[in-house]
Parts: sequence; C-alpha cells; structure tokens
Amino acid sequence: MSETPGPKEGVEPRFRHVDDEKWQEVRAVELPTGPAMVREKWLEFTPRVLSLYAKWDPGMMIHKHGHNSDHVIFVLEGSMLCGDIECTKGMHITLEQGAAFGPFVAGPEGVELYEVMMGDPRSWPADTPGFEKLLDEKGAKRLPNPPIDMPDWIEDTRN
Repeated sequence: MSETPGPKEGVEPRFRHVDDEKWQEVRAVELPTGPAMVREKWLEFTPRVLSLYAKWDPGMMIHKHGHNSDHVIFVLEGSMLCGDIECTKGMHITLEQGAAFGPFVAGPEGVELYEVMMGDPRSWPADTPGFEKLLDEKGAKRLPNPPIDMPDWIEDTRN
C-alpha cells in the first residue's frame, strides 16, 4: 500500500495575476470583416503544465486538432462551436491525449477560455481538408501564425 504524499522540501506555490502577464497572439485568420486572432496569457508554462487565459475574436476559427497531452478547456465568457457542439459560458471540455476536437468557431461576441494542458502542449492537425472547406464556406483564409515567445526548452511546431 502506498503512502499518502506529503510535503516536498523546497517546493512552494507560485502566484501570478492575469493582469501582470503579456498577451501572446498565437493564431490568426482573415475573415470577410477583417483579421481575427487568438490571444493568450500564459500563467504557467513548464514541461509539466501550461495554463492559460485566452480571448478569441468573433468568428475566429481553428482547425480540428489534438494535443500531445491531456487538455481541459473551460468557457468563461461568450461561446464557440467545437465541431457541432455549442460551448457556452460554464462549458467544460476534456480532451485526452491522442483524441482530436474541433474545428472551433468563436461566436458573435468571441469567447474567453481558461485552458490547462498537462504535458507537451503542442498540437497536431486532424482534418486539414475539412478546415480548408470550412474556411471557403466562411469566405476566410489562413494567416501565418504570429511569432510567439516560447520557453527555450520547447520548439514551436505550429508551422
């Protein structure tokens, strides 16, 4: 029988306030109304966990994808479609490593999210032709991924 874990020497809580963190522009598309962006504030980014606060502009779209880790999303404000599921304020999504979800389309007011990835947060595409079709249907096009300030220990593999 294992023992209940106890305190670990030298390990202390870390505190951050979202207002003190800088925005990272991480994804973008061009809509008929102009550019739309996903912006994130990374509250914790270590090899074990990424926690973030995200704001998506109205109509922003992201392809169906999965992550190299377990991933949870909580909708704080606004709404988005995840595939055919409307996710409104209070919705919680669990994505296990190896599963895919999406495509995502932010609602008319955009969406604000709190996300946690437990492990390698980098993603992989799951349905590129389906996303190209969605972009065509919405009169949108992909824009290059904006440059981001990744920690030195992880490579940006978005492109």
